[in-house]
Amino acid sequence: MNILVQKFGGTSVATNERRNMAVSKVINAIEQGYSPVVVVSAIGRNGDPYATDTMINFAKSINNDIPKREMDILMSCCEIISSVIFTNTLISKGYKAKAFTGGQAGIITNSNFGNADIIRVESNHLMDAVNQNIIPVVAGFQGITVDGEITTLGRGGSDISAVLLGEALKAYAVEIYTDVDGIMTADPRIVSNANILKKISYNEVFQLAEQGAKVIHPRAVEIAMRGNVPLIIKNTMTDSQGTIITQYNDAYNNIYNADKLVTGIANLNNRVQIVLNMANDENNIFEKIAENKISIDLINIFPDKKVFTISEQDLQKLEELLEKYKIDYTIKENCSKVSIVGNRIRGVPGVMSKIIKILSDNDIEIYQTADSYDTISCLISQDKTEKAIRALHDEFKL
Repeated sequence: MNILVQKFGGTSVATNERRNMAVSKVINAIEQGYSPVVVVSAIGRNGDPYATDTMINFAKSINNDIPKREMDILMSCCEIISSVIFTNTLISKGYKAKAFTGGQAGIITNSNFGNADIIRVESNHLMDAVNQNIIPVVAGFQGITVDGEITTLGRGGSDISAVLLGEALKAYAVEIYTDVDGIMTADPRIVSNANILKKISYNEVFQLAEQGAKVIHPRAVEIAMRGNVPLIIKNTMTDSQGTIITQYNDAYNNIYNADKLVTGIANLNNRVQIVLNMANDENNIFEKIAENKISIDLINIFPDKKVFTISEQDLQKLEELLEKYKIDYTIKENCSKVSIVGNRIRGVPGVMSKIIKILSDNDIEIYQTADSYDTISCLISQDKTEKAIRALHDEFKL
């Protein structure tokens, strides 16, 4: 059976017009011989009546301190409403459809409310529906514990739901529908001539997402890679072919950008550089930082100092920690991490020097760098971010 998982995000189900466009994608899949399994996000975004943030704000207007268990129950309602509305839309078009909660779809998690980890997927109920030519419409972003407690999978969790089901059902592919035509070489709001990538490897998408590009949830990419399930990023409102995410050898087999070193550029704003002026770490400060759930990045260790970056939102917490242990430190705020990503830069000499020259020629000072097999990152002043991205995009002919 040729199962195709189709996931529709909040903007794709926000209005009756857009829901009808989404339903047309499902009908088209049926006409092409696929058996669709649909996953939906909550309807709309903050301010819309049934959006997750709207419901959270409503609950917090009564009591700001909502227990995590109750918060998950509340948030799960939004996707459930969306699944019922989408199911009813399909039925109104003459198709058999059935709504499922995440738990009913067989997504079993631990009890880490708000960001639950997957234990297993029991897909027999969905397969029963598919075998009866019924279109399952699954509420994304959620699962259930073995004790029957409702859980949510964290922000972007509907992507995770879709890919989990794609893996469990051995789907032909998972289509992620959104409001863009595919993954682009850079943020089109910054680079007006950014291009849509026809194909890209799992690892490159994972790196782009990790480095700040809002393309797809990194956990979803990991699951797809594990199950070797092709992902396709598509636009609900157009007929664009979108971007296919697959294994590296498949992604770069006779396609138009196979000769380009760099695949895409991403950035993370609101970064703060921290310099700890210390030779020895007698207080195990990095262990204390981890215990306080402060994520660090761009780490460089020198004999007399330790340099790393954190998110601006963690700065106060980190400063309190450093003051407590009387550690001498300096900070540089308003930074941005700009990263180029490309599997083909692996082992190629001179890429870093080229980046340094490009930024230097554009009067952009580099505070710190880091590189891996397929990613090179530079920390710069946040007000130079857009200039840096445009310069790099032009120089690498993306």
